[in-house]
Amino acid sequence: MLVEQLATKMKQLEDENSTLKDQYLRKAADFENFRKRMFKEREESAKFANAGLLLDLIPVIDDFERAIKSSEESKDFTSFRDGIVLIEKQLVEMLERKYSLRRFESAGQVFDPERHEAISVAEIPPPANERVVVEDYQKGFTLHDRILRPAKVKVSLEPGVKQTEEKRADSSVRSANSDQTRE
Repeated sequence: MLVEQLATKMKQLEDENSTLKDQYLRKAADFENFRKRMFKEREESAKFANAGLLLDLIPVIDDFERAIKSSEESKDFTSFRDGIVLIEKQLVEMLERKYSLRRFESAGQVFDPERHEAISVAEIPPPANERVVVEDYQKGFTLHDRILRPAKVKVSLEPGVKQTEEKRADSSVRSANSDQTRE
């Protein structure tokens, strides 16, 4: 009788083990399918992430095409220029309104290396010994108050400071070179 009970118990345990194995394999397969589906959805999302922006840009392309076609027919430079200015204004307003992309002016502001990239200098005395942006070569842009692209600018510099800074840079390069030759 004890052998029969043990055999029955063993059969129950084997059935339970088989059921648990089957459940485990199903859960593992479900998880793998979920993982593949999420990966595919992530790829699709990245692939079409810019669709909204591009749909907003298509009318701008249409406006440019109309302006070009109009200029071929009329040969009126003033109206062509006015049309291009209007298209640029509409594009900038749409990018500001929908995407929080803002262009910022730099001329007349104190030079800030976070917002400005100095690509040239003007030897004119800056007010209050602060470097000031004299000219914008390329406007800077912010996206949601974060600098997306710094402005490329010309910065004021005290006359004679440029030569002093160049000499200082020259001497530090010579010093570094002499240190390397000693080693």
